[in-house]
Amino acid sequence: MTQATQKLTFEEYLAYDDGTDTRYELVDGELIALPPESRRNHRIASFLFEAFLKLGIPSSLLTIGVQIAVVSPKASARQPDLVVLSEECAVALEGVDSDLITAAMPNPSLVVEVVSPGEPGDDNYDRDYIEKPKEYAQRDIPEYWIVDPIRAVVSVLTLKGRSYKTTEFRGSDRIQSEQFKQLELTAQQILSTGKK
Repeated sequence: MTQATQKLTFEEYLAYDDGTDTRYELVDGELIALPPESRRNHRIASFLFEAFLKLGIPSSLLTIGVQIAVVSPKASARQPDLVVLSEECAVALEGVDSDLITAAMPNPSLVVEVVSPGEPGDDNYDRDYIEKPKEYAQRDIPEYWIVDPIRAVVSVLTLKGRSYKTTEFRGSDRIQSEQFKQLELTAQQILSTGKK
């Protein structure tokens, strides 16, 4: 006989702490444990954090570990690898108890996801390539990067209307960002960081 688990509200999810470092997403009221981030993902996110600092983006606008509330049958919130906050979003996060960008807050300028291994149809792939673009577009987040070390590509998704237009960068291609036009990084510089 299976015991029914009580579904959590979004507010209960925000306050949930099981005393571990396990990251969770809330899906249909149930906590779903996320796999731990790989060292490669951490290295790429840290490299980009440093690159944005060198670009003159204040550290107060750069964050790793913030969550973004989304409307989706798959999740209530997502935790990207790196987020570049807009100034308005950073102000809205000041003084709140949780590190969550709610639907009522201004949006960040950029969300970066480093793809974990997986093929089309796998949870990792579908989450980053199919679900998150829909969710982030619905939130009106102007730019979303998918860094995919397995396929050796950095995809820059730029919001056009209600959906994203995707441009892929490989090898020595210089990343073209509408949000950060002065950025001087190649796809290879970003992707090679994850190989160490």
